[in-house]
Amino acid sequence: MTLSGNQKRKMKSAARLYAVQALFQMEITGQMVEQVRAEFLDFRFGAEVDESTNMIEGDIELFNKTIDDAVNYQAPLDQMTDRALVAKWPIGRIDPTLRALFRSAGAELTQSVTPPKVIISEYIAIAEAFFPSGKESSFVNAVLDHMAREVRPDAF
Repeated sequence: MTLSGNQKRKMKSAARLYAVQALFQMEITGQMVEQVRAEFLDFRFGAEVDESTNMIEGDIELFNKTIDDAVNYQAPLDQMTDRALVAKWPIGRIDPTLRALFRSAGAELTQSVTPPKVIISEYIAIAEAFFPSGKESSFVNAVLDHMAREVRPDAF
């Protein structure tokens, strides 16, 4: 089966959302990456929630690479995020969902060839999904823009 460009984009978007959820779950529960990866691949990707709702299939390769890179490069990603945050708000003080989002986005910004503007807009959409009535999406935009300019200045 050949996928359309739109289907591929949806699968990449789903993989990014799942990566943020997986990183959040790892931090909150203390589970290891392989345990969380197996759970997501076995029970979340394409899972039936109820008779009328199915979880979208995610891009498995992007999901795996993102969570692996976020875990393997967590310290430098957190340091990069800290540099993008105001001094009084180090990464340890922000919401764990946003921390997972910054780690996932940072992994993509530093370890992929995807254009930074695509990465930033994708993660802003994820922030809006988690915080629909808040100012978090503007905050995410500002932090990710700063991070992207640090690691990929030639893209701007």
